[in-house]
Amino acid sequence: MPPAKKKPRTYDQAKVRAAVTAQFGHVAAAVRTLTPEQLARPSGLGEWSVAELAAHIAWIADSLAGGLARPPAAVPELSAVEWPFATASLAGKISEAARETLTGAPLPELYDRAAARMAEALERNAGSRVLDLWIGDMTLADFLVTRTVELVVHTDDLNRAVPGLEVPVERQALAACTRLLADALAVKAPGGSVEVRIPPFAVVQCVEGPRHTRGTPPNVVETDPLTWLRLATGRTAWARELDAATVRASGERADLAWLLPLMG
Repeated sequence: MPPAKKKPRTYDQAKVRAAVTAQFGHVAAAVRTLTPEQLARPSGLGEWSVAELAAHIAWIADSLAGGLARPPAAVPELSAVEWPFATASLAGKISEAARETLTGAPLPELYDRAAARMAEALERNAGSRVLDLWIGDMTLADFLVTRTVELVVHTDDLNRAVPGLEVPVERQALAACTRLLADALAVKAPGGSVEVRIPPFAVVQCVEGPRHTRGTPPNVVETDPLTWLRLATGRTAWARELDAATVRASGERADLAWLLPLMG
């Protein structure tokens, strides 16, 4: 008899909304402190400067409001856990949108406008609302979970691009994005032979092979949330983090290099 299909993870909608709003606020406050020299620095993301990265983060909030301003779609086509695998095809379109956003107004003005539009749109719409999106139609509740990934990962990008910036990361936002990308790993490589631990937020089993039922699993991977997000999004490499001991892997199946990154 095949194993029962695992139920999708659920998220507390109120906490996710609050986390998205708070994380955007942290970035907005930090961007206002950046000097022209810091804004001109390379972001570490292709050819983007820090200014273009900051504009992209403003666009994340503004595009959410824009999606809610359009007529709703009929039914969702994409769930939160499927979203990471659909992002690569939009890289060029998103990069173009970031550059267009940057030319629209000074960054502080962009952030003020985006924050106001997002807050108003979220106030008026329930999580069941289906958004008509480039990537595929999604419920607002699911799409907001994906916004935690975008905001936390790009907060980390900013912190690494501008030494000393130290933009805070909301715990609830970090929890949601860690769980989403851990679940995406389990979708990409279903199975029960490897246990992946990302304390204190997530534990998933993945990779085909003998299923572990009790005691200490024979194949275990453990890392911290930020390292996991960097691995899942291609910001760092599996071998590098093993060498740095930020990833601990034991067992003959506990090599996840072939599965990473999850997002391009």
